[in-house]
Amino acid sequence: MPNQPISGNDLARFSGPQTFMRLPEAATAEGLDVGFLGIPMDIGTSWRSGTRMGPKQLREQSAMIRPYNIQTGAAPFDALQCADLGDVPINTFSLSDTISIITKTYAAHLKHDFIPMTLGGDHTLTLPVLRAVAAKHGALALVHVDAHADVNDEMFGERETHGTVFRRAYEEGIITPDKVFQIGLRGTGYTADDFNEAAGWGFNQYLAPSLWHKSLTPLAAEIKEKIGDQPCYITYDIDSLDPAYAPGTGTPEIGGLTTPQAMELIRGLRGLNIVGCDLVEVSPPYDPSGNTALTGANLMFEMLSILPGVPYR
Repeated sequence: MPNQPISGNDLARFSGPQTFMRLPEAATAEGLDVGFLGIPMDIGTSWRSGTRMGPKQLREQSAMIRPYNIQTGAAPFDALQCADLGDVPINTFSLSDTISIITKTYAAHLKHDFIPMTLGGDHTLTLPVLRAVAAKHGALALVHVDAHADVNDEMFGERETHGTVFRRAYEEGIITPDKVFQIGLRGTGYTADDFNEAAGWGFNQYLAPSLWHKSLTPLAAEIKEKIGDQPCYITYDIDSLDPAYAPGTGTPEIGGLTTPQAMELIRGLRGLNIVGCDLVEVSPPYDPSGNTALTGANLMFEMLSILPGVPYR
């Protein structure tokens, strides 16, 4: 029997281990199908700090989640061996060193055949994770849900920050441009080319206003058809949601997606060859209620529920 989250009927949800969904801890990914890793960093941010506390609060709020997805029938813990691999030991005084540490940590874990699911942490972390995942699986399709395209060339002279991730990934050839889908983009930019340049590379971009008042199930079907069976990575920035739903983030933008749209999109991606996921930019100091982290933890569970091999009851 695969590992099971501790039941709230056996131990009150406000107690027990501080792991994702109160799963067992593991030192290595050996024998796992899925491993949850925290990257508690905010040294790559450009506006509000606080995402270093994201993994801890995502784990805390995940204690509310039960093991069966009643809405969809997904039963991930019936088939997948899951555990919490703890936090990456970043260097909180050095962004460049932290990026190197992340890639090395993931490369070591990925010697085993498992799917990493990352709790962030600012969006800088996705670049070193993508490097490690692509080294194992080859160039990746990418579903990137975010208010921002994150394709700046540099920020304050730095080429690797939370706003430059996908330009570097494109330049390094670790993502397939015409199989990159950026969903929920909005807000303001520095120039008219902030989004246009990446579209010229082949990125498929969906501005938030084009998605208002619509189901995202058809969009998910379109994405699945275009990606096919290529290994795919999902990166979910919590600021893709309107700040009415997720105020606890570093760079909020009004006019975003709703939580039902987020769930529709993720559920509609079931069937993709997903080889990694992350949920980033949860900043607990800006949401004392914990609702942003609760939403983020539930979206992680939704992504877990669509991984290859998950049975539906």
